[in-house]
Amino acid sequence: MNTFRKGSVLALLVALVALVAAVSAFGGSAQQTATTTVAVTAGKPGVFSFTLSKKTISKGTGVFKVTNKGKINHDFKIAGKKTPSLKAGKLSTLKVVFKKAGKYPYLCTLPGHAAGGMKGVLVVK
Repeated sequence: MNTFRKGSVLALLVALVALVAAVSAFGGSAQQTATTTVAVTAGKPGVFSFTLSKKTISKGTGVFKVTNKGKINHDFKIAGKKTPSLKAGKLSTLKVVFKKAGKYPYLCTLPGHAAGGMKGVLVVK
């Protein structure tokens, strides 16, 4: 009887270790989030335009690498976070955590730039 009990405890322990290993290997959905890098070009092709390398990303962290390829200053704002004003040829990186799926507007906050066309919508799935 004692041997039976030891064998049962050992089998249970092995099963528990296997379960923990499987969860670690495949990740729990609540623990794992995506990180997506989006290249953002400001000021090209037009003075008041943005070009994004991706217009749809997954929930998680969005890393926006913003480069001003125009001739005047620009910034980039999305989900309440904003880069500094970037002079021509300068770049900045902005990290934003998107916890919910949805549509997130982005724009240049410098006077008149959004009205001139420097705005759009990023879709998060």
